[in-house]
Amino acid sequence: MHDLRFQQPDSDATLAEWRHVHNTVIPTHVLSLDEVRERAGRNHLEVVHAGGELVGCTTVRPPQDGSRTATVIARTLPEHRGRGYGALMYAHGLERARELGAEVVETVVLSSNEDGLRFALKHGFTELERYVLPGETVPWIDLRLVEEPDEA
Repeated sequence: MHDLRFQQPDSDATLAEWRHVHNTVIPTHVLSLDEVRERAGRNHLEVVHAGGELVGCTTVRPPQDGSRTATVIARTLPEHRGRGYGALMYAHGLERARELGAEVVETVVLSSNEDGLRFALKHGFTELERYVLPGETVPWIDLRLVEEPDEA
C-alpha cells in the first residue's frame, strides 16, 4: 500500500516543491515562483510525498464560465515512475475535479513526455488536438477522458 500525502502548497517552500516537479517534468515551459503563486490562485494545486519524499504534484483546473469541463494533471518525478504513484495522484485529482462539478475531464501532456502520454492513453484519455504555444517548439497534446458506458 502506498503512503501518499497530498498537500496544497501553503508556503513558499511547498510552492517551490510544486514548481520543482513541474519544471522537471516540463523543462520546455519553466515557471517562476510568481507564476506558480498565480496558478495556485486559480487552480487546485497539490504536492505529493511518499514516506516524506517528494514524488510528484497535481493540478486541477476547475470548470469555469458555465463549463462542466475540468483539467486534471498528475506529474510524477522520473525517478518515482512505475510504482503506481501516478495512478493514485490521477485518481485523487479526478475525485477533486468531480467535487468541483466536472462532468467532462481533460488533461494536457507535453508531446516529448512519452511516459505521460502513455499513462493518459492507458487511463482512458483520447487525443483531441496538438498545438505549439507561441515561442515554444514542442507540441502540447490535449486529451479528453472517454468514460466507458455502464454495462446493463
